Amino acid sequence: MGVQGNGRDTEGLRCLVTGATGYIGGRLVPELLDAGFRVRCMARSPEKLRDHPWAGRAEIVRGDVTDPDSLDDALRDVDVAYYLVHGLRSGASFEEADREAARTFAARAAEAGVGRIVYLGGLTPAEVPDRELSPHLRSRAEVGEIFLRAPVPATVLRAAVVIGSGSASFEMLRYLTERLPVMVTPSWVSTRVQPIAVRDVLRYLVGSARMPEDVNRSFDIGGPDVMTYEKMMRRYAEVAGLPRRLIVGVPMLTPRLSSLWIGLVTPVPPALARPLAESLRHEVVCREHDIARHVPDPPGTPIGCDRALELALQRVRDAQVTTRWSSAALPGAPSDPLPTDPDWAGGSLYTDLRALDVDASPQALWRVIEGIGGDNGWYSFPLAWAVRGWLDRLVGGVGLRRGRRDAARLRVGDSLDFWRVEEIEPGRMLRLRAEMRLPGLAWLEMHAEADERGRSRYRQRALFHPRGLLGHVYWWSVSPFHAVVFGGMARNIARAAAKAGTTGPGDPEPVPRSTPSARAR
Repeated sequence: MGVQGNGRDTEGLRCLVTGATGYIGGRLVPELLDAGFRVRCMARSPEKLRDHPWAGRAEIVRGDVTDPDSLDDALRDVDVAYYLVHGLRSGASFEEADREAARTFAARAAEAGVGRIVYLGGLTPAEVPDRELSPHLRSRAEVGEIFLRAPVPATVLRAAVVIGSGSASFEMLRYLTERLPVMVTPSWVSTRVQPIAVRDVLRYLVGSARMPEDVNRSFDIGGPDVMTYEKMMRRYAEVAGLPRRLIVGVPMLTPRLSSLWIGLVTPVPPALARPLAESLRHEVVCREHDIARHVPDPPGTPIGCDRALELALQRVRDAQVTTRWSSAALPGAPSDPLPTDPDWAGGSLYTDLRALDVDASPQALWRVIEGIGGDNGWYSFPLAWAVRGWLDRLVGGVGLRRGRRDAARLRVGDSLDFWRVEEIEPGRMLRLRAEMRLPGLAWLEMHAEADERGRSRYRQRALFHPRGLLGHVYWWSVSPFHAVVFGGMARNIARAAAKAGTTGPGDPEPVPRSTPSARAR
């Protein structure tokens, strides 16, 4: 199929996808590849893309929209550049950072001869002054305007609530509805919104690459249904087969209090919940559907709200969630990799080492290691992990509720409760980097090893690099509990592997909740 307006073949076009480690970007890449485009992905940490099923079909480069020099190689010979980067920080500085990054990207794209920029932003309410918009929605609108004023033709897609398995909006809706049969809700649940299925978002993004060169404008994109957020919750309850929910609105719940309330009930932390709640203060409904002139709607699309909810829920139940909101790093989360120098000259590095012989094959041991977290728990003292998760949520961290993207398989970059997978060597080693709030940096390594007789040995290493005096005090204050937490983890992992080795090659059975290694719910 040719590209409209320029006569070039679709298969000859190269697309750059920024934000490929995020929720939308990680789903857009395979869609572009399947449509015949050549795809280059730009990421600050390219290793996070290494284990994606499509990684071998795409070019992956290191780059950062806040680092102008890193953009030159990424933008070279690119026809269409997708800008899927959003700041999630709070405070006045994030708007300036978003503004500067967009200006830099637009300027470097023009210098590189890019043919089009495609940006996915937020749907803004009609006739509401910019000063009354939430900071994040205002910033999304400003970034879109920067691209539309730039020399490179731009397509700016504006969406409200995106419904798809693993999206922050869907997870917030799902957990609020499932966990609260009686809900005391803020006033924004009465605000009308126009949700859109993630499949339609991806269809519009892919189709935008083929727009004629003279198109330079924004497009509102949404599904066919306009409803209040309260009605969306009721529709979810019906689709999920839940009893009718009782919803009571309370006007005094501000966006800040709402975000804390959402963080308490759902896995979505307050840092992410607040922009979601703030964006619902005003009505966000499409004012036009002009996108259909350039990306025609096939029969049955756009997908309605009920069908979008059904599709997302089925993906969750089938454990086929390809990307999640937690795929992207959250503000304040540590990102420093584990130092490779064994003597590490960067300061103190505390360690806790455990090693045990295991009466099971290395394969059985590895299955337990790779299946850790989420519903299988952490094979350790449950109350200690639960308290640590509650404390983390209390100070604005992610807590233990993020769970896993896949119940049995991990890949680099996956979130895993309040850890993130930093490195994985299948069958041998799993390294997790802590993303809970700490006065320092922390990692947890788990190894499955085999001796010359084919027996297994489990080796576990916890590391902590303190930051300042408080970091040292923290380590020594919790070290008396390491024998219970880390020692218990090592013993229970070995025990679970031995049990799994006698029950066959399937995934290890979760440890019963009545034992000390059960997961705290």
